[in-house]
Amino acid sequence: MALNLSQKQNVVAEVAEVAAKAHSLIAAEYAGTTVEQMTAMRKKARETGVYLKVVKNTLAARAVEGTDFAVAKDAMVGPLLYAFSTEEPGAAGRLIKEFAKGNDKLQPKLVVVEGQQYGPAHVEVLASLPTLEQALGMLARVLAEPAAMFARAVKAVADKQGGGDAAPAEEAAAEA
Repeated sequence: MALNLSQKQNVVAEVAEVAAKAHSLIAAEYAGTTVEQMTAMRKKARETGVYLKVVKNTLAARAVEGTDFAVAKDAMVGPLLYAFSTEEPGAAGRLIKEFAKGNDKLQPKLVVVEGQQYGPAHVEVLASLPTLEQALGMLARVLAEPAAMFARAVKAVADKQGGGDAAPAEEAAAEA
């Protein structure tokens, strides 16, 4: 169904708003993907903070003007599905990678991160980025490690000198 001018402007405005805030973009060919597969992918995209849209390439090119994703305008050719990561950079990569496993018709064509365009192989790199929770967990471990090392060193010194738990017991026996 053809869109009239106001509908096209609304689509461009919607995609431009998402592109202005997104961390990464993956464009993938989707021809041959079933309706059930697309529905499942859209559901998973909503759950993981990925904006998924099938839009004409000319409208997508207009929408990404003035954003980090403008470098991909020339590569927007053919029937493409656009996946913008809105919450964390690797979310779109994980989504496309997951659904490409079960569907050989879904083929990533380009990846854009921070104004740099990469080939389809970069989807693996993007998908391997840790989630926010994983990154916070790693940070917490790194921050806690010096304190844990200090505690182990103090305990080792106390054990070596024969102090630690035995000293209070000896004092209690001497008082009785």
